[in-house]
Amino acid sequence: MSKRIITGIDIGTHSVRVVISEYTEGAGLPHILGVGKAESRGLRHGYIINIADAVKGVRVAVEQAEQAAGVRIRDAYVSVGGVGLEGTQTSGAAIISRADSEITEADVERAHRACEQNLHNVANKKILHTVPIEYFVDGKKIYGRPSGMKGLKLEAKCLIVTCLEQHLNDLIRTVEEAGIEPIDACASSIAASFVALTKAQRIAGVVLANIGAETISIIVYEEGIPISLEVFPTGSTDITNDIALGLKIQA
Repeated sequence: MSKRIITGIDIGTHSVRVVISEYTEGAGLPHILGVGKAESRGLRHGYIINIADAVKGVRVAVEQAEQAAGVRIRDAYVSVGGVGLEGTQTSGAAIISRADSEITEADVERAHRACEQNLHNVANKKILHTVPIEYFVDGKKIYGRPSGMKGLKLEAKCLIVTCLEQHLNDLIRTVEEAGIEPIDACASSIAASFVALTKAQRIAGVVLANIGAETISIIVYEEGIPISLEVFPTGSTDITNDIALGLKIQA
């Protein structure tokens, strides 16, 4: 059985966290080899305002994780959060291309691309995820995958998760300057949902709220699918400051 070393990096407003895991094909969940944590500097509401300061925190957290795991990491997946992260539902359609009217994966992909093209206010935004919510074939809702069914028109409704393109570029640059090659980026809310929520909870319907230092991220699941994602510029630091102000003490 083949084994892979997988690393994740989360650069938050309060701290930087790094996790190194080992994944064995067919063995289920990855095994945690080592973790690292460092104070985060140079961020405000989840986005980077000073790359040099952010790089220092990433390097410290990476070194801690490497020492704990006993391995050297060269690449990693990057978590994306901050107030620029948001989810928007859009719809799109594709005319079935085959003469026998059978829906192919290419038709499904074209419907997804149509959803992305119908996204409004896309200036300065980068699409991270396109999550299909439901499909309609010739106006009738279907359950499961549409590939292999027959019809003339395929419609899709998707949740498009976007982030500020400049913020994503700054995150990638920070990780690269810390000596790590970014493999891919994932919305932090979606990544957290796979750890904090069970499959049964996601199917039944659930809201996951993550209260960070300066942001609160919320993701809503229904029937196992994320249908809404929002990030608000208020966090635990604001709560602490309000309490300190009310009690007239130093936070």
